[in-house]
Amino acid sequence: MENTKNRKNKIIDFIILIILLTALFFAYQYYQKNNFNEYVRSESNPYTSKFIRDKEEKYSKKASYKIESEIYNDAMFYKTINVEKNTPYKVACMVKTKEIESEVENSGIGAQISIEGTTERSIAISGTEDWQKIELIFNSKNRETINLGFRLGGYLGEAKGEAWFSDFTFEQGDTNNDNEWKFACFIFETTDVTIGENKIKLNVTETDLNDITDTINRFESSCSQLSEGKMTAKCNIFKSNTPITKLSYDQEFGYYVAPEDIEEQIKEVVQSNDFDHIFIVLKLRRRRT
Repeated sequence: MENTKNRKNKIIDFIILIILLTALFFAYQYYQKNNFNEYVRSESNPYTSKFIRDKEEKYSKKASYKIESEIYNDAMFYKTINVEKNTPYKVACMVKTKEIESEVENSGIGAQISIEGTTERSIAISGTEDWQKIELIFNSKNRETINLGFRLGGYLGEAKGEAWFSDFTFEQGDTNNDNEWKFACFIFETTDVTIGENKIKLNVTETDLNDITDTINRFESSCSQLSEGKMTAKCNIFKSNTPITKLSYDQEFGYYVAPEDIEEQIKEVVQSNDFDHIFIVLKLRRRRT
């Protein structure tokens, strides 16, 4: 009788142990899927996007941060970061996208790095793209904290689709007291875009090139003269015969060139040099006679 009772107790203890292990397993799975490491979830349309840690779709060993929006939304993970005033910083991450589209025609909407409450952002990735690196370089100015976010949407509008973010890095740069500012001036010789039903093709002429070059030279000399030698400008001119095939649109200001529109054409030059500013020159209308 005593042995039977002991066996029953052992069976009950074993069942309880199995239940506890199962509960711990599912609790761990839930933690893995919902552990956002102090990142806050934010949405313009609350409770419409899904935020998860995805251990199946990841760039490296750690689970990625996934945002999925079935309807248009501006959603992001963000974390409050302490920064030093008037200091440059660089943020980078890997991002993968699936079927991302924006509610309005604007290339600034998509999967991006963003500083919450500002227009400061990296390029925005749309459509379906494999893992790629995106970066945001910014100056803290007078701020001591920022809300750094990884976003599906944007300051200018909402998006839907799926985005995965992984392998975040945050670097503090050095303040450069050099008074020479380096400018990259990219001249795109051909504009070949379709706007609505209109196909527009424009070419920069020799007269245009002379005018552009003269303006750049005058800019260099004016910087030194107007600042009384406190600032000098060094402009490097790069001519590209690769056509501009895409323009972004803003309801207030019309068509313009966004970073996403020309990133592939200028990436190699920009990454192999140390420029302070980038100018893009192209023809958007015919010269009046």
